[in-house]
Amino acid sequence: MPPGSRTRVRTRESSAPANGPARLTVLSGPSGVGKSTVVAEIRRSHPEVWLSVSATTRAPRPGETDGVQYFFVSDSEFDRLVAEDELLEWAEFAGNRYGTPREPVLRRLSAGTPVLLEIDLQGARQVRAAMPDALMVFLGPPSWDELVRRLTGRGTEPPEVIERRLDAARVELAAESEFDKTLVNSAVQDVCAELLALMTATHL
Repeated sequence: MPPGSRTRVRTRESSAPANGPARLTVLSGPSGVGKSTVVAEIRRSHPEVWLSVSATTRAPRPGETDGVQYFFVSDSEFDRLVAEDELLEWAEFAGNRYGTPREPVLRRLSAGTPVLLEIDLQGARQVRAAMPDALMVFLGPPSWDELVRRLTGRGTEPPEVIERRLDAARVELAAESEFDKTLVNSAVQDVCAELLALMTATHL
């Protein structure tokens, strides 16, 4: 995206019926734990769940598409979103900023659509402060060694970035008690089933 370009954050419309106000579900956990993989599987198998797409200033990774994994925006556009209070939460990590567009989330919840938001610890704390009724779900790794293996096995980031992610992961793992529920990502299908069961129980 050329510097200074302006990207309007667009959203997909959901065909889910309105069932009255729904409760927001927040999925968080350390980098490398598999949050994106879980979200991708839910997107594929359960289109009735609306997945909030964050805006970010980082460059797309191979295979990522604007508007699917993230809205990739310039620094100036992100500044505008912050200044105009269009983000429910936002945080900076590894030199890039990430934020959740506010209006689409509130609109889907009001329509009774189950909404899942995947964010980091900083963002999760902001959402809890802004929306105390949100269901906070922590996604943990089977072990620390497995988390290190996943982070170093990506091959997409330099060692100093990986080390920053590991430092952040230690902090995030220590915050597990702040969440309502913990799911251990040993198998993606099992985690998806557990997460959807939580969302369904919460919605009903």
